[in-house]
Amino acid sequence: MAAPALVALAHGSRDPRSAATINALVAEVRAMRPDLRIEAAFLDLSRPSFSTVVDRLVKAGFDEIVVVPLLLSDAFHAKIDVPSAVAEQAARHEGLQIRATAILGHEMSFLEVLDQRLREALSAARCRELDALVLAAAGSSDPLANQAVARLARVWGAHHKLPVKAAYASTAPPATGEAVRAFRNEGRRHIAVASLFLAPGSLIDRASELALEAGAVAVSEPLGAHPELARTILARYAVGAVELVPV
Repeated sequence: MAAPALVALAHGSRDPRSAATINALVAEVRAMRPDLRIEAAFLDLSRPSFSTVVDRLVKAGFDEIVVVPLLLSDAFHAKIDVPSAVAEQAARHEGLQIRATAILGHEMSFLEVLDQRLREALSAARCRELDALVLAAAGSSDPLANQAVARLARVWGAHHKLPVKAAYASTAPPATGEAVRAFRNEGRRHIAVASLFLAPGSLIDRASELALEAGAVAVSEPLGAHPELARTILARYAVGAVELVPV
């Protein structure tokens, strides 16, 4: 019996760099598990759509699908959009067993990826000194999601023994520029910003622009197609596949 198919489900973006990054990440996952059928899909704005991918898998004979939401924040998309999309596909295909796993979220191992991306940015900026950090995330109307980012920022700052502020690209204050200016008002001059985003897009572009305008010495690229994220996707899949087994 074939193992369940894995669908890595991203939100989607009008920015083509976003889909390219998701596809590169899924390629990392495929390289780690060539024995699995693994597909990328998008809820909106990018192709292929989730329904197109599910139709393709059902036509290929798969009756079990594990959906791993490629989301960092447990907010609206995770709580409403993904469950709704999965329920819709289950209703469309009689006999299909389809289950969404937990989101990628904020694994502590992702801090290592943040550090790597930040080191790359600091090297490009030829900056060797830091006295403060900003952790930039998308932001949400869900205060619990923002609090999760703030907790991660505190852990990250404690690891580096540097003051850190969480900042948000939309919805919630402070914006990245405000966070950088707050540190500069304290007399700190070497402030770097790490981007807690999965892929490029307009939000991270604007957050980076505001940070640099405010005086940040460097802003990192998003997490992107990193092996640690690929391993987390496979870990989520493993749990979801077990949950599909009848008791």
